[in-house]
Amino acid sequence: MFNAIVIDKDTAGYRADMTQLEDARLPPGEVSVQVAYSTLNYKDGLAITGKSPVVRQFPMVPGIDLAGTVESSSHPRLRAGDQVLLNGWGVGESHWGGLAQKARVQGDWLIHLPQAFTPRQAMAIGTAGYTAMLCLIALERNGLRPGQGEVLVTGASGGVGSFAVSLLARLGYSVIAATGRPEEAGYLQQLGACQVIERAELSQPGRPLAKERWVAAIDSVGSHTLANVCAGTAADGLVAACGLAQGMDFPASVAPFILRGVSLLGINSVTRPYQERVHAWQRLAAEVDLEHLELITREVALGEAIGVAAELLEGKVRGRVVVNVNR
Repeated sequence: MFNAIVIDKDTAGYRADMTQLEDARLPPGEVSVQVAYSTLNYKDGLAITGKSPVVRQFPMVPGIDLAGTVESSSHPRLRAGDQVLLNGWGVGESHWGGLAQKARVQGDWLIHLPQAFTPRQAMAIGTAGYTAMLCLIALERNGLRPGQGEVLVTGASGGVGSFAVSLLARLGYSVIAATGRPEEAGYLQQLGACQVIERAELSQPGRPLAKERWVAAIDSVGSHTLANVCAGTAADGLVAACGLAQGMDFPASVAPFILRGVSLLGINSVTRPYQERVHAWQRLAAEVDLEHLELITREVALGEAIGVAAELLEGKVRGRVVVNVNR
């Protein structure tokens, strides 16, 4: 038997409960993992609360991240005792995920835990830090370098935003952090932000083109915020879009793209090929500030995750939430 959060939907309604399951209930997969830590991401909050239909089948164990030790494997790259981690691939949505003490998954979804990190540290980074690094890699691939001008990060006090601020600042970029929580200005400055602006400057309908304010941006918010980010980007600038906290819509015009040559880079963190995942985690191992990691992270027990998921969607959670599934 093992502990897990299980989401179900039936005539009694939609609910998420902490329960015990038998190993035989685990879904098919090549690799069985003894999970040490998982996380709470925005998508996990949506799944647990039912605020958005991200869960594809029921019952479902949520958790799009996990880190732990291989118990058994029929995959040629993995063997019992290996420390591994997983981000995405539909776990927690269409395949049982990491908010449980055990998981069974496909071997191709797993990568080996970088030696630089403990399982807890890897989950403190999780999909949020991994996505922030994918954004940074995409910006660099398209020519962004320190010294070219300021870089904007929206949703800066959230998980992706916190890592984006920290990573950019560590690499020498001048960072503007946009947040809906002005009380977190000191926190963002500790992570390396040179300037903190309020979310309201970007979250309302704006002009097709605005004053050129930043040469690049990482946006995890979407909707009007992303439209205004693009409108305020300098000529030949870059915008990496990776989230939709404000909404899936994009109420913008083509003006920034055809009059300034702005490039909008879409970031899909869910189904990246194995080598791209390994490269991103190698970069994280080289660039993550471990002191910042502790500043960003809060740890909760598995049984607390359901309540914290609601706080996450309400914008009350700073940085990252690590879930110790064995507490």
